[in-house]
Amino acid sequence: MVVAIAAAVAMGCLSIASAERMDEKAKSLYSRLGGKKAITAVVDEFVNNCAADTRINRFFADTAKDPKRLAKFKTNLVNQICQASGGPCKYGGKNMKDAHKGMGITDADFNALVEDLVKALDKFNVGATEKNELLGALGPMKGDIVGQ
Repeated sequence: MVVAIAAAVAMGCLSIASAERMDEKAKSLYSRLGGKKAITAVVDEFVNNCAADTRINRFFADTAKDPKRLAKFKTNLVNQICQASGGPCKYGGKNMKDAHKGMGITDADFNALVEDLVKALDKFNVGATEKNELLGALGPMKGDIVGQ
């Protein structure tokens, strides 16, 4: 009898844990990232990482010099990540092909950018699942960015 009760309690706990995991997966990536406030914090850190990264900061030099342009750039990044993660935001910037035309971005440059984004996500302890989902949502843009 005691074994049957213990087994029933254990099964109940497993069911609750399983339901909690399923509930987490049912939440949008946007929600699991922490919403717009958290995305904004990650974008701020990401932009700082890019500005400090001598491999790619030349691509951001003109934007970094102009506070108005920098604010618009950050807003566009926040909205792009928000939209890509299932949030309510709408990205209103240029398409990636037009935005990067003539910049001569290489695979190495793109990879450095991704490293800077991952570094920002890591600073805010974004989970591996969410990090991989976000990179998977943004990764297809590479073809419109590299070699334009």
